[in-house]
Amino acid sequence: MKRSRISTAQPFPWALCVLIGAGVFYKPAIADTKAFKERATELRNEAKSFEHGDGIPRNPAKAIELYCEAARLGDVEAQYNLGWMYAMGRGIERDDAIAAYFFTMAAQQGDALAQRMLRQVGTPIAKVPTCLSDPEVNDTDGHDIVAKAMPEHRKVMDLVQKLAPEYGVYPRLAMAIIRAESNFNPGAVSPKNAQGLMQLIPETAERFNVKKPFDPEQNIRGGLAYLRWLLAYFEGNITLVAAAYNAGEGAVNRYAGIPPYAETQGYVKRIREIFKREEHPFDARVTTPSPQLPRIIAAKRLM
Repeated sequence: MKRSRISTAQPFPWALCVLIGAGVFYKPAIADTKAFKERATELRNEAKSFEHGDGIPRNPAKAIELYCEAARLGDVEAQYNLGWMYAMGRGIERDDAIAAYFFTMAAQQGDALAQRMLRQVGTPIAKVPTCLSDPEVNDTDGHDIVAKAMPEHRKVMDLVQKLAPEYGVYPRLAMAIIRAESNFNPGAVSPKNAQGLMQLIPETAERFNVKKPFDPEQNIRGGLAYLRWLLAYFEGNITLVAAAYNAGEGAVNRYAGIPPYAETQGYVKRIREIFKREEHPFDARVTTPSPQLPRIIAAKRLM
């Protein structure tokens, strides 16, 4: 059975609207920026090659992994293709409930064929499929950062998973920052009066409209807004973003890279051990890049 893409609009199922309104389904990362769209397309095309064996051996597990990454970035075709693989048992065990989940993601974005397939596969699973969940981050000792014995940590992780995509930030990066900043303590206060989970100093809290820095959601939103700004300011360079989150963007500009502070150098190392990507997609509309960025790159003062 060959799948085809159909763009003809059809009525959106009423029951699906109820489920979405109840917050049952995973909300993909915002993919309206060029960087996110390009990355999602690249992942989806690679996944297709593994699914169909185009020039390489077929590998359904790898295809699902890549499709999921693209689906997390909001790629509707990847979401539909995942639903199809599970609905047809294409190289994997058939699972209509998981198929319905992915078809729902695509249907939420107006995909008519996904809406039609939902009538055939039934009710979606209630939990987010494993491949869409951000993997639990490990510290350097290999222990779970989000320890199963500590439900308050799980609550923070769930909140980050929910909020980070709204700001175009990978949840893993936000979790790494929280781990390094407060070790998941929403009431943490530093000697410099940095407050809450993401350790916002009063000036940063005011800058990003955080009225209650010890409220977990407000604090995370403020930290995510700052991360989004830093990602645009340093054009997605994770090392510079981490250094700036700890020491301030002014210090990074002044020293043309990681400032020569032992605390900041150790901080950047901890973030990089958890979040291993060199670059992160960014929204260039948020702010103009650092005027010192060419000098920083030329100086190669990156860890």
